[in-house]
Amino acid sequence: MFTRILTIAAQEIRIGLRNRWILLSAVILSAFSLALALLGSAPAGTLGIDRMTVTVASLATLSVYLVPLIALLLAFDSVAGEIDRGTLLLVFSCPISRGEFLVGKAVGHLAVLALALVFGYGATSALLFASGAGSATGLIDFLRLIATSALLGLAFLAVGYVLSALTRQATTAAALAVGVWLLLVVLYDLALLGALVADAEGFFAAKALPFAILFNPADAFRLFNLSALGASDLVGGMAGVSENLPFAPAAALAAMAAFTILTLSLAVALVRRISP
Repeated sequence: MFTRILTIAAQEIRIGLRNRWILLSAVILSAFSLALALLGSAPAGTLGIDRMTVTVASLATLSVYLVPLIALLLAFDSVAGEIDRGTLLLVFSCPISRGEFLVGKAVGHLAVLALALVFGYGATSALLFASGAGSATGLIDFLRLIATSALLGLAFLAVGYVLSALTRQATTAAALAVGVWLLLVVLYDLALLGALVADAEGFFAAKALPFAILFNPADAFRLFNLSALGASDLVGGMAGVSENLPFAPAAALAAMAAFTILTLSLAVALVRRISP
């Protein structure tokens, strides 16, 4: 079983290398992270906080937008694209289960995303540390950010597989992927903001908002990373959420993991129902 999964994963990594996905994603992530590192020097001096910690706080917000988009672009044609190219029937005729096929895709895509994160964010952390603007604590913050960004990417990879299994055309899956990205990353937060503004008594902010954040892996990711920094000046509005949600970092991480497992299980179930 593991050999078949790794074979599919290795194929996806080769495709990522051939299509320059790893290079392109790493360049995008490193460009944005370096820009934020340079812009983050001012608040670091004002607040007396490690510069790398300030950069991680900024990247935690940036990753909410970039990582899900990269993951969805990697995953949207995983099934629909195979149907378009006429290769899905050939794959399923081999001695490999459909669950192994999708898990292999997930492992390969996660490796592509993880490499991009390591090279992209790792270059910034190495530069800051080498220039004397960081510390061992800042490096730990960066490692935590990279690991949780990979988990966030896996959650949206699973979403991409669900969308790809729901349609037989890659173009339709791509349109759905963009729509879901807008819904979960942009419109969801706008809806929460609207609810906060409309809630004059503050009940939503105190009782419902912390759990509404946990339902969205992007918001749960941001909550975990900003809460784990332990710097109230950087956490901002997340401080109130952490106070109203017991064990906020652990709860956010558990919510991300649960969302990933449930969504990936749904994707496997949908792929098993496909008759190419």
